Amino acid sequence: MHKDLHEENRLSWNEATVAHNSHKGDQAAFFRTGGNKLFAEEKELFGDIKGLSVVHLQCNAGQDTLSIAQMGAIVTGVDISDTAIDFARQLSADSGVPATFHRMDVYDWLAETARGTERFDVVFCSYGAFCWLSDLGTWAKGVAAILKPGGRFVAVDYHPIMSTLDDDLNRKFPYFAEGKVLTWEDGVNDYVANLGEGLPGKEYVEGVKDFKNPYRVHEFQWSIGEIVTALLEAGLTLTVLKEFPYSNGFNPFKEMRQAGDRWFLPEGQPNLPLMYAIAACKSR
Repeated sequence: MHKDLHEENRLSWNEATVAHNSHKGDQAAFFRTGGNKLFAEEKELFGDIKGLSVVHLQCNAGQDTLSIAQMGAIVTGVDISDTAIDFARQLSADSGVPATFHRMDVYDWLAETARGTERFDVVFCSYGAFCWLSDLGTWAKGVAAILKPGGRFVAVDYHPIMSTLDDDLNRKFPYFAEGKVLTWEDGVNDYVANLGEGLPGKEYVEGVKDFKNPYRVHEFQWSIGEIVTALLEAGLTLTVLKEFPYSNGFNPFKEMRQAGDRWFLPEGQPNLPLMYAIAACKSR
C-alpha cells in the first residue's frame, strides 16, 4: 500500500475539486428540487434501495452520494480529499438531503469500520475509483468485512482498456501494469471544463479558467481479471459483470460521438469496452 502516494493524490484532488465545482452552478438548488446525477447503469444495479444503508467509497464532493440518498437510502460518503468532503457536507446541509461524510483514506476508513460494529447493505464506488487503489486485495477484503450478510458490492467504472490508449486511440500504455505506479506530473485536470457540461439539465458555468494543478498524481492500473479475482478472494460471489461500448459523461478520446449522456468511439472505429459494471454479494 502506497500511503505516501495517496497523500500526494489528496493534494491534487483538493486543488481540482475547487475547479470542478466552479462550473456547476447552484448545486444545492439542483438537489433541493429532486435532482439526481446517477446514470441508468448505476440505478439498475442498485434496484430498490429505499431504507437500505449505503456507503459510497471515494465519493469526491458528494453529488452522487446525495443522488443515492434521493433514492431513499441512508447514505455515508468517504473520500480522502479535505476540500471534497467539506464541500459535500455543506452541500448536504444547504440542499436538505441527508448524508454522513468522512474525510479519510479509504483504507484507513475500511480498517477502522471493520473493527467496529457498523455494517452496510451496499458498498458502492464508480467512475474513476479503481485507479486510485494501490492495494486491490486489502481493499476488497475491507469491502467484504463491512458488508452485512447478504449485502452487495456494486460498481460502475471506466474500463481499464481505455488507460492503454492515447488521445488518438493509439495503443501506448500497458494493460497489465505488474504493480508499477503511473505518475502524471500535471495532476488531476479540470475534466468538467474539458467536457463543457455541468449538472444534468443545467447550464455549464465558466468558473475557474485555464486550471493548472500544482500537484502531481499517481494511478494504479488494474485489469478486469484482477478486480474480479480480488473480490472473489475476499469471499464475495460475483452476480453481475457487464461491459459497455460507451462512456457515461466523459469524452476520453478525440472525435468521439455523443448520444445523450453517452460517448461512443468515432465513426469507422471498431468498438471497444469503455465502461463496465460489477455486482457481488456476501453470503448470508
